[in-house]
Amino acid sequence: MGATERGAARRVLITGLSTYWGGRLAAALEADDRIEAIIGVDVREPTRELDRTEFVKVGAEHTLIEKIVRAAEIETVIDTRMIVDSVAAPADTSPEGIHEHNVIGTLNILAACSAGGSPVERLIFKSSGHWYGSAQDDPAFFAEDMKRTHRPRTGIELDVVEAEEAVSAFRVRRPEVDVTVLRFANVLGKEVDSSHVRLLSLPAVPMITGFDPRYQFVDEEDVVHALEHVASRRLPGTFNVAADGVLAFTEVVDLLDRHPLPVITPWGTGAACSALRRLGIPISAEMVNQLRFGRGMDNRLLKATGFHYRHTTRETVLRLRDRLRLAPVAKGVKNPYRYEPEVEEFLRRSPSVSRSRRGSSAGEDEALFEPSPPVE
Repeated sequence: MGATERGAARRVLITGLSTYWGGRLAAALEADDRIEAIIGVDVREPTRELDRTEFVKVGAEHTLIEKIVRAAEIETVIDTRMIVDSVAAPADTSPEGIHEHNVIGTLNILAACSAGGSPVERLIFKSSGHWYGSAQDDPAFFAEDMKRTHRPRTGIELDVVEAEEAVSAFRVRRPEVDVTVLRFANVLGKEVDSSHVRLLSLPAVPMITGFDPRYQFVDEEDVVHALEHVASRRLPGTFNVAADGVLAFTEVVDLLDRHPLPVITPWGTGAACSALRRLGIPISAEMVNQLRFGRGMDNRLLKATGFHYRHTTRETVLRLRDRLRLAPVAKGVKNPYRYEPEVEEFLRRSPSVSRSRRGSSAGEDEALFEPSPPVE
């Protein structure tokens, strides 16, 4: 057995299972037969059909998470909950709710992992390039050991900084736990919903007059691939996840067959963008400075661990173009998955259901958890 296999996660807890990333990651990890158990937790029900993953409807209350961690002997916790896009956040979530979710929720997850005698050996934290911010005097590319040049300017940036500070304190307090932080660039993809995807989907894309920032993206496939990569290895530390190459924003718009529309004034930009948001133009507060100055992230550290990006920044944009071209044709064709607890229980446990449908472990071992009522 090689080093990679010895470092692979065996019993995994995924927080934020109902999020796009939590569901995608769980589906990917189910294909790894080295993983004995996958438990997913969230306050909302899953949005993706899963076979081996056990779902527990619970929030980030640390006492309940701790009970799950101990009962299932979880050795790897992967926290995918962070909201890093205020425009694409759940509609019923206020700015205060986002802050509580991002910061207080992270503190609770860390508390659940740091209790005495905890079986947790590894924590993987999904963070964001918003940790670096975006300013005129930024370096061309941020390396992981660099500090941001200015104080956080938006609520999301402040949340990311505070959450990572809590993770860093946990790393010091629990040195026996391998802590991995992944800072992702702006994500594009055929399914992902974000303020950048929404903005770039417009026929004419608003820009700030006189600015043509450099942009670096990461494809949704590489986001999941990066999370899988660190889950199968012992890689403590902080890593940027951003595709090779950068593009001027006008190049991005041109590749998407859209038209640049430099209508945002360089003075009073925040007020202008707020007015556009009221008109339905998806410019989140955290992307305003990116539309001025852009952001570059050095991706060499993760590649040095053997990680290979499947798509460059240019290819990521072109893949989004294909999605946008097919969107009118595909509209209304795909039925969304709806989680039904009773049906899931039948499919997982009934002796009348074939073993292949229930998954390799269902039917052989008793499930770790019975369905639990919602916890507010």
